[in-house]
Amino acid sequence: MGLLEYGCVFIILFALLICGEAEVYIVTVEGEPIISYTGGVDGFEATFVDSDEKIDTTSEMVTSYAQHLEKRHDMLLGMLFEQGTYNKLYSYRHLINGFAVHLSPEQAETLRHAPGVKSVVRDWKVKRLTTHTPQFLGLPTGVWPTGGGYDRAGEDIVIGFVDSGIYPNHPSFATHNTETYGPVSKYRGKCEVDPHTRRSFCNGKIIGAQHFAQAAIAAGAFNPSIHFASPLDGDGHGSHTASIAAGRNGIPVRMHGHEFGKASGMAPRARIAVYKALYPLFGGFVADVVAAIDQAVHDGVDILSLSVGPNSPSTATRTTYLNPFDITLLGAVKAGVFVAQAAGNGGPFPKTLISFSPWITSVAAAIDDRSYKNHLFLGNGKILAGIGLSPSTHLNQTYTLVAATDVLLDSTAMRYSPTDCQRPEVLNRNLIKGNILLCGYSYNFISGTASIKKVSETARALGAVGFVLCVENVNPGVHFYPVPVGIPGILITDASKSKELIDYYNISTPRDWTGRVKSFKGTGKIGYGLMPILHKSAPQVALFSARGPNIKDYNYQEADLLKPDILAPGSLIWGAWSLNGTDEANYDGEGFAMISGTSMAAPHIAGIAALIKQQHPHWSPAAIKSALMTTSTTLDRAGNPILAQQYSDTEAMNLVRATPFDYGSGHINPRAALDPGLIFDAGYEDYLGFLCTTPSIDVHEIRKYTNMPCNYTIGHPTNLNTPSITFSHLVRTQIVTRTVTNVAQEETYVITARMDPSVAIEVNPPAMTIKAGASRKFTVTLTVRSVTGTYSFGEVLLKGSRGHKVRIPVLANGYPR
Repeated sequence: MGLLEYGCVFIILFALLICGEAEVYIVTVEGEPIISYTGGVDGFEATFVDSDEKIDTTSEMVTSYAQHLEKRHDMLLGMLFEQGTYNKLYSYRHLINGFAVHLSPEQAETLRHAPGVKSVVRDWKVKRLTTHTPQFLGLPTGVWPTGGGYDRAGEDIVIGFVDSGIYPNHPSFATHNTETYGPVSKYRGKCEVDPHTRRSFCNGKIIGAQHFAQAAIAAGAFNPSIHFASPLDGDGHGSHTASIAAGRNGIPVRMHGHEFGKASGMAPRARIAVYKALYPLFGGFVADVVAAIDQAVHDGVDILSLSVGPNSPSTATRTTYLNPFDITLLGAVKAGVFVAQAAGNGGPFPKTLISFSPWITSVAAAIDDRSYKNHLFLGNGKILAGIGLSPSTHLNQTYTLVAATDVLLDSTAMRYSPTDCQRPEVLNRNLIKGNILLCGYSYNFISGTASIKKVSETARALGAVGFVLCVENVNPGVHFYPVPVGIPGILITDASKSKELIDYYNISTPRDWTGRVKSFKGTGKIGYGLMPILHKSAPQVALFSARGPNIKDYNYQEADLLKPDILAPGSLIWGAWSLNGTDEANYDGEGFAMISGTSMAAPHIAGIAALIKQQHPHWSPAAIKSALMTTSTTLDRAGNPILAQQYSDTEAMNLVRATPFDYGSGHINPRAALDPGLIFDAGYEDYLGFLCTTPSIDVHEIRKYTNMPCNYTIGHPTNLNTPSITFSHLVRTQIVTRTVTNVAQEETYVITARMDPSVAIEVNPPAMTIKAGASRKFTVTLTVRSVTGTYSFGEVLLKGSRGHKVRIPVLANGYPR
């Protein structure tokens, strides 16, 4: 599971370190960016368009105004500092008005007090947040046929990936044996050329490919030999996420001579636009990520997939919604671009989300209905469960068990952690050949310095018929995932089962008085682990998936806004991998990888959003988000409430009933999302109203980041027209209003509500008839009955006479008067 990172800032050349070490800063300045410029500057026409329209970035008025903004950035720096004492990395012109610059802290302070400068934020890091799911989600039978089949699903929709690049030669992105991809006139992105092969990274399926590394270079983190100054994926993560959202259909997933099924993206005909801003080892910087997003929106993407989040909050911003990253995404949504972002991998603990803002669709990770199990059969008749995607030993034959610690060539091998079985040269081949090698699963496997793949290679090199890895100590937060290997192998993850194995081995292994083994008597055989087990208790919320409540500031004050928004598959997801990929040691040199993370969940939503966009091209990002949320389900395949993986008091993993803090509105239901009946729409002014009514936000701070005064009010942040209702501090009685728009035929809806007993809930009106294309309001009244110190959960259900069901979650934490 990989984790990503981002940062934004501005500053100067390394050359001059005036009174302190130079850093990157992101600066915003007065004046509207292209997306919201309504005119007023002599000689430059307005570039603003409504949110359901695309800006023509090639038009004379847009290009001239963009040049005007960049000249002002250069002029400001030139007036303040001598040439050569700073290095401007990027000019941001489309979504925010500002730039990233590399300069000294003293120069940054000068810049902060200069006329026309609104904010100066030191850049910070971002991190990565890391097939069967099309079938699990019902796409082949319930969704793709409505768009013309898999060979038309997502046609001409462009998904932008701000990630670690792409491996363009992968079969998931190939164009041979497919219908020719024609040009997409709305997209204006460019394709970089591989500096070594001189070949373009684009092929029609991949429609744009660029990389952004100026902040990483300025910070001294970029190494061209491993990070590649091109869109080439040196990590694996970017190829994986792109294939989940938009990889070709029916690509065989083959590893070690076994086929694990056929892979497909959610929207197999959608186009891929690559904006590489993440790199192996260090992740990325916000300044590069913001530049990538700004370019993607300029180029004309329809959807943005972001499997990336901050390492830590920006020290210069107090409010979670107001920073260069989130405000850039607000600009993207204003431009009509739907944004899916990974919710984060800090679960199962509360307040661990890294995606906060209402204009972003924040995606939690689910476990789907497929798992892999295996068993070790001991000579004493005991059967020990474990995991391992491996073939079996000959099941009618048992093999001698040999522990790595008992077959060292000499005592000097101890310095190499020999029980990890990473170095065949320190072990005795003569004692291992034809036997099962027993190894230990140490912290080195967690840190990444050891891998199961390497254990398999060691065992094969020494002639072992298979291997067993024992986990003797389990630390909270450690996740164990099955890894495909070419020889029989199993990981015993339960420490008590590992102890059973070790006890059996010790009893069965006679030794002399020095402790040296006289003979190996313990035997066993390894079962078949290549067959997935399908179960009805899916989906479940994955242990690692970040949890709410959402926070509105970095004092961790809770927000009147539900996050995450939705749940999608994110555990054990097969996808494309880069042959150069270094993110997962178990998949070095492989063409596919099966990994987990909210990084994998977000592109599921991005791909499904592309299918919705294909059928409803004029829907706003909020409308698409609403369709996804209101049609989601809170029940698993067996019809029971979705469960969430959680820690028990003993730090063991158990299952508890999930809440909206775990899954948002529920698990994605793509077929229903294509025809939601009603939508809860919102736009730029609504989001400004949300910001302006959030009590902890200074109106001057809002103006600093949005260039807009607080002329917009919605009374209370809970009145933002989202498909959820959240009161973090409910006192007495509160009334909220929601507006629904009918995107189907005329229909009569009956409105009901339910809530936990500590909070009373009423809706008005109890029913309403809505004509096609019309909008109607309804109110929800919440009253504190008793103070429990915890949130009460409920829902509002709108049930239509034509079969539509629209459900929104309701959360309230009641306080005394």
